Amino acid sequence: MKKINYIIFAICILTATSCSKSFLEKNPQGELIVPQLTTQEGVEATLTGAYGLLNGNTNGTWGNYGAAPSQWLLGEVTSDNAHKGSENGDQPNMNLLERHSPTSTNDNLENLWTRCFEGIQRCNNTIRILALVQATEKKFPDSRANEIMAEARMLRAHYNFFLVRAFKNVPLITESTTEPAVDNMKDIYPAIVDDLKFAVANLTPAFPKGQKGRVNQIAAKAYLGKVYLYQKNYLGALPLLNDVIASRPSIETIPYTDGFDVTKENGPEAVFAVQHSVGTDGSGGDNGNVGDMLNFPYNSSLPITCCGFFQPSIDLANSFKVTAAGLPYLDGSYVINPYVSDRGLNPADKAAYQVDKTIPFDPRIDYTMGRRGVPFLDWGNMAGDSWIRDASNGGPFLAIKNVIKASEITGNTGPGNTNVTGLNVNIIRLGDVYLMAAECEVEAGSIPNALALVNKVRDRASKLPKKQIGGVDAAAYKVSPYPSFPDQIYARNAVRFERRLELSLEGHRFYDLVRWGIAKQRMTDYFAFEGGYFNYLQGIVMEDRDEYFPIPQTQIDRSKGILKQNLGYQ
Repeated sequence: MKKINYIIFAICILTATSCSKSFLEKNPQGELIVPQLTTQEGVEATLTGAYGLLNGNTNGTWGNYGAAPSQWLLGEVTSDNAHKGSENGDQPNMNLLERHSPTSTNDNLENLWTRCFEGIQRCNNTIRILALVQATEKKFPDSRANEIMAEARMLRAHYNFFLVRAFKNVPLITESTTEPAVDNMKDIYPAIVDDLKFAVANLTPAFPKGQKGRVNQIAAKAYLGKVYLYQKNYLGALPLLNDVIASRPSIETIPYTDGFDVTKENGPEAVFAVQHSVGTDGSGGDNGNVGDMLNFPYNSSLPITCCGFFQPSIDLANSFKVTAAGLPYLDGSYVINPYVSDRGLNPADKAAYQVDKTIPFDPRIDYTMGRRGVPFLDWGNMAGDSWIRDASNGGPFLAIKNVIKASEITGNTGPGNTNVTGLNVNIIRLGDVYLMAAECEVEAGSIPNALALVNKVRDRASKLPKKQIGGVDAAAYKVSPYPSFPDQIYARNAVRFERRLELSLEGHRFYDLVRWGIAKQRMTDYFAFEGGYFNYLQGIVMEDRDEYFPIPQTQIDRSKGILKQNLGYQ
């Protein structure tokens, strides 16, 4: 079974905070109450509902962008990797995020907050009802009960992690919480770690119930390793990440493109992936990849034509340049004599534009972004401005990793919504695990081990098929292994740069910059460079507060002041 059919339940949980008026205690019509769910079937259904929030959607399809599991908006557009794209006047609150000037009323932040807490509540409901069932004669076998608890706690850890890395100061809500509001000034990372440790201890490498959409021990180990990495617990993270690596074929044997191919999902590259399903549930795409539905080219003649958002930056494009030795420019000099495609040309020169095939590029550039004149999946050569909603606002490049082939649209897009696809989103994939392990090795002083891991990732990149134009390579493609890491500082920079190249536009970049402690300097440099091409980015200097986003004001108001706003925000 490839997909889990997501079911959304309205569940009434009676706690100490419930109203006591008798007319409010009547069983609500069209909802399920606790006694009706206190069965094995009810527990399984609430757990399925907890999985259902992984795609960031409660109902409908539009408006889930901030909660997208790809984190394209908060993890990439806020970084040096991408622009919001589209037109300046479309989704103006996204413009504020890109310029690092969001307010506490930004709807995208509210979206992430409410969807994640809905997911947490569904996990808590599962745990509560499981306890009730286990007190009856019709309880689960202990093995399945422990497994359900582990699934629910890992999902809860995921939702909490998405919240804490975005907002930092987040209230901890568990199955035992009865207070109407909880203080958000306590560190919730220990609770996340506890949930993931329980998942590691009580899951196996097999998928629960034989369904690949569920979390297993491999995913739990990878996630716990990731959380330890954020805590700088490198020695704790490394054995977990090494276990994940050992459970899979060596990365250079797995095609890079498999991680973004709707026909090859849940293969060895996927460690923890959000399952998306379209056309099978009568929902019109609710269970599909609704978070990325804006992020396609913009031309009515194209296979998918909505809505021109999420465009790679010029800085990102140039970061794929390589030296004569086939190595990245770790010193940042890739911005010298920058490649800008056809941006800024006069109309005659733009019409006559031809791709410069002599530029030495890492081939991952053309599997990460669409460049004018270069084949774009099986859609044909990317045509430039005619595929872009407003090139003056978003730039000359398009994102690729979230796009499916034209030949795969039938059966993999929502009914009447081809921009809602069934493409899964990787929360953690194998390339990410290798580079997290390499980072741990660097910080532990094991430089040769880090070198070996990075070079395996680069070896795979060197095997990518070369994009061609008229039978000629579209660039002077080259990826070479590092001959050595001469010292820890060099190794650290190499691993960090490799994460950018390997994982670009997958939702990691801004959060990586923050946890490395380099976000302020890197983004200030980026705005100085990119602002030379986009007026709306000129003069921006990232502030310390910008490492985290403001707590949604509606949530502060509802808590009657118990929730406190992050420093630097009103």
